[in-house]
Amino acid sequence: MSLANTEHSPERLAMLRWAVGLGAITAEALAHHEQRTLASARGRLRAAERAGLLARRQLLADAPALYTVTRAGISASSVRGLEPCRVSVANAPHAIACAWVAAALEQAYPEHRVMGERELRREEREHGASLASARLGDGPAGAPLLHRPDLVLWPENPKERLPVAVEVELTVKAPRRLQEICRAWARCRCVAGTLYLASAEVHRPLTRAIDAADAGERIVLVALDSLGRGDQPAPTRPDPTTPDSTVTTRA
Repeated sequence: MSLANTEHSPERLAMLRWAVGLGAITAEALAHHEQRTLASARGRLRAAERAGLLARRQLLADAPALYTVTRAGISASSVRGLEPCRVSVANAPHAIACAWVAAALEQAYPEHRVMGERELRREEREHGASLASARLGDGPAGAPLLHRPDLVLWPENPKERLPVAVEVELTVKAPRRLQEICRAWARCRCVAGTLYLASAEVHRPLTRAIDAADAGERIVLVALDSLGRGDQPAPTRPDPTTPDSTVTTRA
């Protein structure tokens, strides 16, 4: 352990490492992740902010503030290969949703580890291969064009079971683009399947894209609202390793 780590409690270091991996977190997501009260989570985040380990951004009215890890926080966490995350008004809704989804999936799938897109990008860069990303085609120089999921569910023993890609869809993409991505996930054999968590407005266009790509056997579509918020009841657990299960929703 580095000297810097001795200055912080194990709980704070664990919080920093979780935040670094996801890029940005909220107090609501941290409370769910740690199974603490919202007041406790807010206090821990503010204390880390005062210590210069986190930066707080309130980018949207009536939405949770986002906390990102500073360079000092990354150094203290000993996480390698990742830079501070940049958040903006444009990407804030997605960052807020991904943090909550990550925490909710951890509770729904305790036998899996939830990895963020930033960590996946680093791991694939270091391995020189796609580990949980879909191939969209080839670039001008022949290098593969990869589409990385927002989150990945890694099983306890990756040698025995494949990971599950998780996509968080809040806004409608162009139909052709959405079909290309769904088709790429249907072809992808480095994941067991893909779990789409979609907002209400995206549900119908995404359903059409899955059908057009003939990807129904490889993609599970679940309403994002099924994960709840805050003190709402725990969600029904979908099984992403069996994409043709009854949780697949069709509009």
